Amino acid sequence: MDHRRLGRTDLTVSALCLGTMTWGEQNTQQEAFAQIERAKAAGINFMDTAEMYPVPPRPETYSATETIIGNWFKARGDRADWVLASKVAGPGNTINHIRQAPLKHNRKNIVAALDASLQRLQTDWIDLYQLHWPERSTNFFGQLGYQHQEQEDLTPLEETLLVLNEQVKAGKIRHVGLSNETPWGTMKFLALAESRGLTRPVSIQNPYNLLNRSFEVGMAEVAIREQCGLLAYSPLAFGLLSGKYENGARPANGRLSRLSLFSRFTRYNSTQTAAANSQYIALAREHSLDPAQMALAFVTAQPFVTSNIIGATSLEQLDSNLASAKLVLSAEVLAGIEAIHKNQPNPAP
Repeated sequence: MDHRRLGRTDLTVSALCLGTMTWGEQNTQQEAFAQIERAKAAGINFMDTAEMYPVPPRPETYSATETIIGNWFKARGDRADWVLASKVAGPGNTINHIRQAPLKHNRKNIVAALDASLQRLQTDWIDLYQLHWPERSTNFFGQLGYQHQEQEDLTPLEETLLVLNEQVKAGKIRHVGLSNETPWGTMKFLALAESRGLTRPVSIQNPYNLLNRSFEVGMAEVAIREQCGLLAYSPLAFGLLSGKYENGARPANGRLSRLSLFSRFTRYNSTQTAAANSQYIALAREHSLDPAQMALAFVTAQPFVTSNIIGATSLEQLDSNLASAKLVLSAEVLAGIEAIHKNQPNPAP
């Protein structure tokens, strides 16, 4: 397993990161423990979670994922072996069960969220603490075009950084990251951090996959030049790129098979997405490749990617995803990917 430097820090993280958002909803604690054990044996040292997980966010399951991870640390005593990332939630109409609305990136919310996460995770520190999404209204979670909205009472970005900086000094977190952020937001945070001598964001966690390469348009240069690398989430586009939904198939535990529970992810259901997805799957099979492994290997190989966040609901899926770390795509396969992308760019933003 390749390991890469996290931003400008002294931490190195595995090129694949263990995603956890199914734990407590689609996976039991026992199944989650088995995934952690398997991933660690494969050389993964990086695990990503969030106070909001599991997904979809529901009052009945809120914070179950962090609790499961904390139980693992208590049972195994290997906290020091892991680079642990978590996130503080931002505002949203569907998450009023988290603390007390409105959720903001201010002192009250960040300190309360962080302290609760530390308690659930049964640890004294979080290595990478991320803002899960911006407090302001901007283009994220499937919205490509920016539509400006005047908003009052937004927490100044400098205030958010000041609070995070205090938590770093207190030893509760080691580093700060962004998530679902835009080029403007990323550069603004970086500029404020440097001009005010505050903790500098070391990473950005945004979606990136064969069906959504929008990160390349405005963010890739930022990630490379500012050493604020991408932690790529949804690298299989909600499982579409694995091929398991081809020809109308709906596997029992697949998220797109359970639209009553995962109805918010409509961007994966368009005809354009289905058409492009079928072409990528056909390309993989033409070259005797597993479609999921091809899709993952493409993401991991990008120069702006620090780590590729993989998730699974079974050990078989996890083993397949782990095997992608050894796959090097040929020039012919890469040319085929670019041809499909040129014909149908970013159908699932």
